Amino acid sequence: MVRLDDDESGPLMAGPEQLPGDSPVVPRTANGHSNPEHQRHYQFSDHLTDHPDAPLDMEDIDPPTPRFLQDEGSWKRWKWVPYSMRHIGTSVVGWAKGPVNPQPFRIKPLWPIVQEYPLVLVDRFLPQLKYRVWLLFFYYFIWILTFALVKHKGTLATDVAGWGEPQNIGCGVTYWGAGNSCGIDGNDCRPFNGSGFPFRCYADCESYHVLNPRAVGDQEIVYQPLVIGGGQSEGKPTYRGDSYICAAAIHAGVISNAKGGCGVVEVVGRRDSYPSVKRRGIKSVNFDSHFPLSFRFIEDAGCDAVDTRWALLAISATFTGVLSIFTSSPGLFFFSMFIGIFWTVGMALDPPPAVSVTALFSNILGKFLPAMFCAWVMYDRMGVRRTLRGLRAQFEKSILWLGACWVGAMDNYTLSFIPIQRLTKHDLEQQPGARTALAVIVSGLFCIFASQIWFFRQEGRLIKYLKLYVLFIGSLLMSLVLPGLNLRIHHYILALLLVPGTSMQTRPALLYQGLLVGLFINGVARWGFDPILETPAALRGDANLGTKLPVIHTPIIDLANSTHNVSSITFKWNDPPSSIYDGISILVNDVERFRTYFDGTDDEKTKFTWERKSDLELPEYFRFAYMEGSDSGDYTKAGTWTEDGEWRTMKAGPSRVKARSTGEEQMIRRR
Repeated sequence: MVRLDDDESGPLMAGPEQLPGDSPVVPRTANGHSNPEHQRHYQFSDHLTDHPDAPLDMEDIDPPTPRFLQDEGSWKRWKWVPYSMRHIGTSVVGWAKGPVNPQPFRIKPLWPIVQEYPLVLVDRFLPQLKYRVWLLFFYYFIWILTFALVKHKGTLATDVAGWGEPQNIGCGVTYWGAGNSCGIDGNDCRPFNGSGFPFRCYADCESYHVLNPRAVGDQEIVYQPLVIGGGQSEGKPTYRGDSYICAAAIHAGVISNAKGGCGVVEVVGRRDSYPSVKRRGIKSVNFDSHFPLSFRFIEDAGCDAVDTRWALLAISATFTGVLSIFTSSPGLFFFSMFIGIFWTVGMALDPPPAVSVTALFSNILGKFLPAMFCAWVMYDRMGVRRTLRGLRAQFEKSILWLGACWVGAMDNYTLSFIPIQRLTKHDLEQQPGARTALAVIVSGLFCIFASQIWFFRQEGRLIKYLKLYVLFIGSLLMSLVLPGLNLRIHHYILALLLVPGTSMQTRPALLYQGLLVGLFINGVARWGFDPILETPAALRGDANLGTKLPVIHTPIIDLANSTHNVSSITFKWNDPPSSIYDGISILVNDVERFRTYFDGTDDEKTKFTWERKSDLELPEYFRFAYMEGSDSGDYTKAGTWTEDGEWRTMKAGPSRVKARSTGEEQMIRRR
């Protein structure tokens, strides 16, 4: 239970003032008798007040000053504020000051004999400090050595006969680039056939989703893995070339989402249909037309590789748990937990993209030093020391603080059920359930804030922390009005803002503080110290650019006949609305098939004609975008040339043909 500690060295605030009319205190000597000099002083004072020529005591003559006049005098500078409002303000301030003799909260352990027994064992068997220090260093050495050996085992993969050593790839790697990045007819992404390579994927690639709408044919997908097709072709699941290779390998059963794995992928050229299939928790996207590049996986490649992240989690969780139980030092506990969890997250549980283990180690090391400075600030200046100091509830500390810290550090797993990928207007509007989830979170936070306010008041520290958070909120509001910059609250910033509000020793504070420290660790280890103020371009990522859309005339369709077995469709467009647009790009089935520039030369084309054979009974999808240089702007939604030869006009507004831009999505270019 939580109690007010009566054994503290002293109250945080001054005691009650002396009441009017109390007898003066006559100082006494060490033996308890009154001092004669002080007695004569008080007798002389009483004699003076009784003398007939003594000055009159005005308090005995004048009536007392009315209360409202006293209040008016003390609020002269606030006299423009109505009295009722001043009275309410005075009451609120008086309430916020808390009790007259506040005391800090202290946790009284449940079953203290059991919880303090590990500390008794340490005192009994390691009475001297030097023995404890040597044992601690040996403990760290065993921890690091075990972690390194298991991590090294996870980097090993058997060579594939005829292919060689598997290549590590990220969850967003694909053969085909987004938009017009593969160039006209996809020439920059060749070859389309007769190529392949051995690959290795890490665990949990199913969670790598498209976060902005991406066009596939006449549909747009979002918040799911980009896996197109997967139906049987020549007896094997075949996927469109822009599908994520790792997610497709999970869908095909080549690797496991929980453990990752390795295999061999090969490109197999054009296919005319990519049906949707649901396998192993992934429902692929249907595409009912042709695409120039497809891939599939070689069965029984004889490759063996396992992602050891869960074994590494078990190692670090065990070592942190044991150390937590056997130490009562707040500094040793906090920094050991922080360092161990930080490296476990960065190297195993949620690593940033890296081509090798050494590159990953270098990445995490570069983030570690500034993260340790922040850890010291949280410990020494933000109240972590106050929360952990004197705490001897070893098992409660390990469950509430350390357990919550692991939950926060693994938020890519533990909090993935919350349907909010990013706290942006776009995600809240488009992701199903995001607004409801946000409302629930805000309601929960309000209850937590209210309870923490009550605890701070009971300790007599509420006003101090209210001033601190007024400063925080004011700074955030000021950042909202800075021109050309947008505010973005990252994991680590949220933790730094809220950790001071947990600087007390209560069971809820242990839980909240551990969770916030874990969120800080995950945010920095995975994403680094991203700025709190970002430009609109940085925040937009691969979302719509807001460029103008081409105005396309009704196309001219020439269907095949008995003498001509080729059908054609011809498009024309209006002149660009601004000179900033240099040309126009046209996609057919998400592949750039036409590009021209508005340069006034003989090479400029004013129309585009697309032909197909009469026996091609497939729909085809057309999108149009202006270009600035060789970069395309927003594409229109898809217009459809149906298998019957009819034109279905595109809907208003832009579509997306680009994918998530996080630095992890890459194209595989093979010789």
